Amino acid sequence: MTRSTFIGIACGAAAGALWGLSLLAPELISPFAPLQLASVRFVTYGVIALLLLAPRLKKLLPHLGAAEWWGLLGLSLMGNIIYYSLLSTAVQLCGVAMPSLIVGFIPVTVTVVGALRQDSAVHIRQLVPSMLLSAGGVICIAWQNFHNAAHPQHHSSVLLQVAGLVMAACALLSWTGFVVKNANWLKRLDHVSNNDWNLLTGLVTGGLALLMLPLAFLLPQHLPATGWAHFLMIACGIGLMASVVANAFWNSMTRLLPLTMVGQMILFETLFSLFYGFLWEQRFPTLLEGCAIILAISGVISCVRAHGPAKHG
Repeated sequence: MTRSTFIGIACGAAAGALWGLSLLAPELISPFAPLQLASVRFVTYGVIALLLLAPRLKKLLPHLGAAEWWGLLGLSLMGNIIYYSLLSTAVQLCGVAMPSLIVGFIPVTVTVVGALRQDSAVHIRQLVPSMLLSAGGVICIAWQNFHNAAHPQHHSSVLLQVAGLVMAACALLSWTGFVVKNANWLKRLDHVSNNDWNLLTGLVTGGLALLMLPLAFLLPQHLPATGWAHFLMIACGIGLMASVVANAFWNSMTRLLPLTMVGQMILFETLFSLFYGFLWEQRFPTLLEGCAIILAISGVISCVRAHGPAKHG
């Protein structure tokens, strides 16, 4: 393994460790709602992005037309607002494990989309083992959650578990769309750096989050009377660490690793979020959760092998 590959994997692991915190955050901010967490997190992201972009914004604006701003709007919705709102709600309905594992299949879905869209991609038949392993992992974790819901001592209903599963699956599709569309935009924009494009996405995300604030905090009839300092500390901290710092690690990793490895680094987010979740719940994985983790890792490894060995120095 070369030094650049090792550093790239370390950056991917760091990004995953920070993103994993964002999946635990909904468990930490109860009784506040996921929409309230998402709005404060992304307002923080937007403010920090504006501060970092301010010295270069005047030079960047002439290169951004209506198409680019519409593209940023779509990316902000798919990759931030919609994705995290759905995922946070799924975590509050089902706990950390099931949504984390569902999102862990992003590398496979991105690769499948690439195989369907690009002439140079691997044939879809080569991805059948990855998809079967991924489906097996989803079945394991879904069975685990529905079995818990049916237990008489469990507070959640089967209906809530189904709702959480559907929201996690929709979050998976939303993030997959973001990854594909963002890659397409980066190929088109040779005059905008990767970091500036991500900060511009954060700027638009922050603007959308400002519009979310009245919906999140003014419409609810009953807001929590206490715990505001705790909530703001977590929400703003996630905005800084999981949106700004994690993205910086992700960008560094993207420059160092071949494309066949970049998408697979999302697996670190899944593993860290599960680790945090089990620590928070003070337990070990169940047998089905362990099987789901093994199947998720196996699905990603199979996906990498379908592309052939990564060619990097």
